[in-house]
Amino acid sequence: MTEIKVKEGEKFPDFELDAFPEPKRLSLKSFNGKWLVLYFYPRDDTPGCTAEACNFRDSSHELQKLGASVVGVSTDTPESHKKFSNKYRLSFPLLSDPSGEFGASLGVLRDSSRPTMNRVTFIIDPNGIVRKVYPRVDPAHHAEQIVKDLRQLTTN
Repeated sequence: MTEIKVKEGEKFPDFELDAFPEPKRLSLKSFNGKWLVLYFYPRDDTPGCTAEACNFRDSSHELQKLGASVVGVSTDTPESHKKFSNKYRLSFPLLSDPSGEFGASLGVLRDSSRPTMNRVTFIIDPNGIVRKVYPRVDPAHHAEQIVKDLRQLTTN
């Protein structure tokens, strides 16, 4: 895995990517004033990625109570995201970075013949500052860890 280039305490770089099902494109500015859980994952509709997405879906009520939006990012197309999201009734947007350029700029793109993301998550505060980075993720239990950490971050 390459080194993650955005560290805790740093401003998260702005981005603008195609999205499903939100407006056609979302950017960091779309989440100004809100906590953002931005998670990168390898592929739609694979066992680990499905477990992680469903874990976030099942924790969405708790995350919303904490004032956080969840957004997934992979190199899959918006069409693939649509099928994946509809199949599992996901309650949050999925962003498409088909070239992997954004992922590479963050150090989360997996080195392979076909670009995919490493499983990495960032918690970004309402001012766009990275408060927590998760370079290794257990997809089946990740959302619970995010909820726990957000509780601590939002009460400090």
